[in-house]
Amino acid sequence: MPDRRNDAAERAAEDRQDCELLGRIASGDRQALALLYGRYYHPLLRFIHRLTGDLSSAQEGVNDVMLVVWESAGAFGGRSRVATWILGIAYRKALKHRSRLHKWAQRFKAADWEEVIEPLAGSEGLNDELASRDLLFRAFAKLTPRQRAVVELTYYFGYSYEEIARIVGCPENTVKTRMFHARARLKEILRGLGQRNADD
Repeated sequence: MPDRRNDAAERAAEDRQDCELLGRIASGDRQALALLYGRYYHPLLRFIHRLTGDLSSAQEGVNDVMLVVWESAGAFGGRSRVATWILGIAYRKALKHRSRLHKWAQRFKAADWEEVIEPLAGSEGLNDELASRDLLFRAFAKLTPRQRAVVELTYYFGYSYEEIARIVGCPENTVKTRMFHARARLKEILRGLGQRNADD
């Protein structure tokens, strides 16, 4: 069982470092911004990519987030951890990018490539772990962006429901409801995907 005290101590130490960097950014220190960018680039890229489903939008989203950090560092009030504040910005940017992508897709009616590409889980010689990961990834992609955010923040980032509520800007009970529906939907989708692969 993981030692929650060690996790809490590590998070507190990371937050102190982030607060120090944010203070330097607020006074115009570009090197501090570069350090914070390096620390958050991969987690933010993963998070935004999971919500938008588009890598170039995710890359653009990371830059959008860090621009807000650069411009608003002095406004950070310390009511949450720096990571929570940054992920809150990322969540809102991801939803905007997703909305833009959806409008574009509606306009051009892009082909549904998932129907054309042979499912990865049906590939010859694929091990069970990779097949399971592929099924989960495809199921995850079918959740709504808000459900995806809750699942990602819980299982990948390890945030509590209270912290997630701050990030996504809704009551904690709403987060719990989204998680409940996300889990139920994932089970339903995975059953369907598993059955389809078994029939192939």
